[in-house]
Amino acid sequence: MVRKIGILTSGGDAPGMNAAIRAVTRVALNNGIEMVGIHDGYKGLLEGNFEILQKNSVSDILDRGGTKLGSARLPEFKEKPVRDKCIENLVQNGIEALVVIGGDGSYRGALELTKQGINCIGLPGTIDNDISGTDYTIGFDTALHTCVEAVDKLRDTSSSHHRCSIVEVMGNHCGDLALYTAICCGAEMVITPETGYDEIEVLERLHYLDQTVNKSHAIIIVTEKIVDVEGLAKKVSQNTGFSGRATVLGHIQRGGSPTPNDRVLASRMGEKAVELLMDGIGGHCVGIIDNQITSLPIDEALQRPNTSRKKMYRLFENLM
Repeated sequence: MVRKIGILTSGGDAPGMNAAIRAVTRVALNNGIEMVGIHDGYKGLLEGNFEILQKNSVSDILDRGGTKLGSARLPEFKEKPVRDKCIENLVQNGIEALVVIGGDGSYRGALELTKQGINCIGLPGTIDNDISGTDYTIGFDTALHTCVEAVDKLRDTSSSHHRCSIVEVMGNHCGDLALYTAICCGAEMVITPETGYDEIEVLERLHYLDQTVNKSHAIIIVTEKIVDVEGLAKKVSQNTGFSGRATVLGHIQRGGSPTPNDRVLASRMGEKAVELLMDGIGGHCVGIIDNQITSLPIDEALQRPNTSRKKMYRLFENLM
């Protein structure tokens, strides 16, 4: 049986990561397994930035955003000599297995370490909800709440000024945060990597809403990296009856106290990660599919299609 487990957070931080760190630590300790926290992700693994974790080490972090262990990028981790040094540090400290909390890049690192003899389990920690091996990632629900609260407030002022508010949310190459925000807020349009962007179609739709439907306002939710929202807002003002205004929510979406859903999800996933390592399983990631905590091989999970996404786009269209 595994005797000592390490844990790290990698990539962008997400609300609920601390809840996962707490769960993994306490479940492991309650089963007689030592725990080691690795600061600053794979970078800390390379530099040997380790901390012995006790139960009180993870007290009072459940409700905090960010990550107690810190995070950092390490592109060099793709190189085998760098991974060899990381494994050497693990072995020297008696760490037999590792829990990695992060996105798909973090998963790939965990898979490589497993191939080199260190069992690793991945937990999906990202606000983007862009990991295919799970219906929801740790941090997505909290980020969604932040987006919805912001858009609800924008709608009030948009109605007063016959305005079209164009709101850019995060998501990287995944449109889930924009899509779910649009559904929750009754947005008139959503622009995501999945929908694509057609400027003429957007302007024609707004013209129709203004002249035919007599809408007092309009809301458009846009995933980052698709269109210059400031430029689009100017074109809306020039070509429709609405006054276009752009709002970029930015990194405010990453922060804040995790929602109850994210705290429970992170705790359930953390418990599952320890159970897998106790069973001698590595190279897997934990997910929630149809409200059941599951695990899949990492390479299989990264290729798994997201069947629920099409249903959500269909729902949005039916609500228009």
